[in-house]
Order: sequence, then C-alpha cells, then structure tokens
Amino acid sequence: MLSLTVLGSGSSGNCAVLRSADTVMLVDAGLSGRQIALRLERVGLKIEDIHGILLTHEHSDHTQGLEMICRKHDMPIFATALTQEVVAQGAFTKAKPRWRLMQTGTPFEFQDLRIECFPVPHDAVDPVGFVIATPRTRLGVLSDVGSVTHLIRDRLRGSHALFVEANYDSPLLESDTKRPWATKQRISGRHGHLSNEQTAALVQELAHESLRHVILGHLSDDCNDPDTAKKKISSALCEAGFPSVSVHCAARHEPTPWIQFDGSLQAVRDAAADERTMELFV
Repeated sequence: MLSLTVLGSGSSGNCAVLRSADTVMLVDAGLSGRQIALRLERVGLKIEDIHGILLTHEHSDHTQGLEMICRKHDMPIFATALTQEVVAQGAFTKAKPRWRLMQTGTPFEFQDLRIECFPVPHDAVDPVGFVIATPRTRLGVLSDVGSVTHLIRDRLRGSHALFVEANYDSPLLESDTKRPWATKQRISGRHGHLSNEQTAALVQELAHESLRHVILGHLSDDCNDPDTAKKKISSALCEAGFPSVSVHCAARHEPTPWIQFDGSLQAVRDAAADERTMELFV
C-alpha cells in the first residue's frame, strides 16, 4: 500500500509526501523549509522521518526548501544530472547535499520502492515525471508539463493513483487581464503547463478499473478554480465509464488528508463495495 499527502501545490511552492511500508519521501521541496516542517507535523510526521527527496525539476517553486532541510538533515536528493548541476549552482550556500543521480528511463530501487523517471516537456533543463511502485501498487506523478506525449501516456498507464497538474482553465486564462499575451502563450505552450481540458483528456485515456484516485496539483489561483477542475476531470472519468474514481484538488496553503491506495485486486473490490455501501445512505 502507498499513501500520499500534498503539503502544498501552486506557483508559490510544491511539495508532496509519499509513504510506503518502509519509506517516506518528499516529491519536490518547493515550500520554505519552515513550512515543510510545520506541514509535516500537521500530517503526523517530522523532517527526521523523511528518507529522501525526489526532484522533478530545478524551478524554485519545487526546490526552495532544499538548503534548509539539507543543513540539518542528511538525506539523499534524487535528481537528473542536469537538474543537479543547476540546483547546486544556486540553491546551496552552507548545506552539503547528498546527491543521487537518476537516469531517465532507467528504474532504480530505493528501500521498498521501485522508481523510474521519464522526460516531460517543460521550460526547465531536464524536467521529469515519476512512476513510483511497490510490488502491487503504482503511483504516477506528472508535475509541470506543457503537453502530453506518447511516452507520458505509456509510463503512466496502469497507475492506481495519479498526481497530475491541472494548472489553468482555458476560458479563464483567455479572459485574464493581468497577464500579457506573451505570458499566456508561454503558459499554454508546449513547454508550459497543462489545462483542465488537457488533464481531463489524459486521465480519461489512462482510466482503468484499478485506478482509485486522481490528485490535481499546481492549480492557478486566478486562472483556475478547484470546483471547475474537479468537475471537468470527474466528467471525463464518467464518460470513460469510471465514475467511482475519487478526484481531489491539492491546495496551496494546507496539506491534503492522507490518500491511501492499493493495487491488489481485493483492495479494488473492497473499494468498489465501499462505494456501493455509501450510495445506499445518500
């Protein structure tokens, strides 16, 4: 079984926590070190409980807490060579991080987890998504990404839970008066971010009978709305024939409740039975 909580997600900072039977890992560390510590306490953990950090890319809203964490705690930071090079140039003045380099497309073992990173299109030096798995459970992680490639679809296929960005709603971005045209083009471009519509199409294509949860992240404050995003992704899942998949929206300023998922057939059957039982009381 795997569990996930998102400590915060948005343009101001991104950090999630993955927990298995033997391992607790951060996926990105884009909140301040103090906020990461405070929010870990709110979900029942301490910094000392973290065994390692996975980095999707080098942007500060995914890395700003690294130096404070590494000053006080010795844990490996997993990154691609190019991401490590850029982060090491600017993020650390006093800390001496323990880097573990990843190669895209090459799975590696860390404690009881099997982890694979894969390339994604975004305006960073070497951005990646992740597939994180135990022998019977599979989590797909897709952070900042501007367009969905065949490789992304292939790697995320078969996931029991998806943590994927839904950055903006197209009509809201188009009508936004604060952003200049060039910024809107960058956001909606091939190396920018995913819209609700793009995320809905991806989730609809990836949906299968063992998919239990979709967690939406990196929602824009003013060009998206949690209810709008959730409704679009839920509608796409219903159209695909999977109305029982739970859709959650990660917030900027507070952690999500722990979301647990298990890929075993019995767990899927039990979850479906729970859904039917709940319907009797509605």
